[in-house]
Amino acid sequence: MSYDKNNIFAKILRGEIPCKKIYENEYILSFYDINPQKKIHALVVPKGEYIDLDDFSLRASEIEISELIKGISLVAKKLGISLSDNGKGYRSLVNIGENGGQEVPHLHFHLFGGEKVGKMVS
Repeated sequence: MSYDKNNIFAKILRGEIPCKKIYENEYILSFYDINPQKKIHALVVPKGEYIDLDDFSLRASEIEISELIKGISLVAKKLGISLSDNGKGYRSLVNIGENGGQEVPHLHFHLFGGEKVGKMVS
């Protein structure tokens, strides 16, 4: 599968579609999900053209990998859900492919928090 430059996250990254930004640096963008599933539901998206986590792990540079992982933690702190900042915790989730429930073909991590998240899989 090749990267679809017209997916919604690519359009958000290009500024063609607005988002409610939480954090941005050279490597990632984080914003609130437009259809939140929990009290807090944010997305963390790498700026590179990566379809999913498998694609990212094969092709991303060390700095892109590092910045994505650090960014997830930084966003959780900004949202007040990180345990290191007296939050009560959160769930980080990435879906891969059709069976994994991936809806947008651009790697993205969901951060859920602000309330009990519940079971891992239902």
